[in-house]
Amino acid sequence: MTLQFTKMHGAGNDFIVLDGVRQTVRLAPAQLRRLADRHLGVGADQILLVEPAPSPDVDFVYRIFNADGGEVEHCGNGARCFARFVLEQGLTDKPIIRVQTLAGVLELQMGERGRVSVDMGLPIFEPERVPFDHAGLESRAAGNEQLWPLDVGGATRWIAALSMGNPHAVQQVSDLEAAPVATEGPFIESHGRFPRRVNAGFMQVRGPHEIALRVWERGAGETLACGTGACAAAVSAIRQGLVRSPVDVHTRGGLLTIEWQPGARVRMTGPTETVYQGQIEL
Repeated sequence: MTLQFTKMHGAGNDFIVLDGVRQTVRLAPAQLRRLADRHLGVGADQILLVEPAPSPDVDFVYRIFNADGGEVEHCGNGARCFARFVLEQGLTDKPIIRVQTLAGVLELQMGERGRVSVDMGLPIFEPERVPFDHAGLESRAAGNEQLWPLDVGGATRWIAALSMGNPHAVQQVSDLEAAPVATEGPFIESHGRFPRRVNAGFMQVRGPHEIALRVWERGAGETLACGTGACAAAVSAIRQGLVRSPVDVHTRGGLLTIEWQPGARVRMTGPTETVYQGQIEL
């Protein structure tokens, strides 16, 4: 099978984007892993698949597969690249598009210089909906946020557990560069308290509208940026009273801007870039 693809990135979070509208794309997990492999395939954090709309109230279906071949609910940086892809490929000429994901419907708006704004939906705080097993744990209040003690290799880490359509565990650190992302990230990702695994965020507050963030992503490891992770961290920091909206989130791959007020939907704005197009034999 010859597969046409486009390589893109959003703030360094890189993707293989597949047009499932004009070509048939049915890939097994092993084929997805091969595509994402940086030595044997194209290489990417996630693979994004564009599929035809199932109903007239949306424009496309947007599917996301992690580098380990598993399908996931949401990817904010990928959503921005998705919007640029369908416009550049002539699949739509709409400035605002609606896409169906496993987490619900997203609204994407193309801006200037490749920047895209995404309506990321409502954050979810109820532990059972994250999902997060908090049985037997006693939380502590931090402003309007609830922080939960998580046993990480014998050490207690206080995390905010919330969902942006996918689960996140966000903790505040004093020195982001020294944070144990590579050692504690995998442990938190597969922690028994999170039945569907979790994205582990390490957040440092830099100012009243500014945080820095590193994220160990579920099924992908540490990435240069995580859109839903940026949203989760910004929302949690606002709830704790550490920052105010809008929040500039500095990732290793670039800057994302998050806007949110309690009770409202989250909006993320950030860059996109098309790197190259190609084809691969599977």
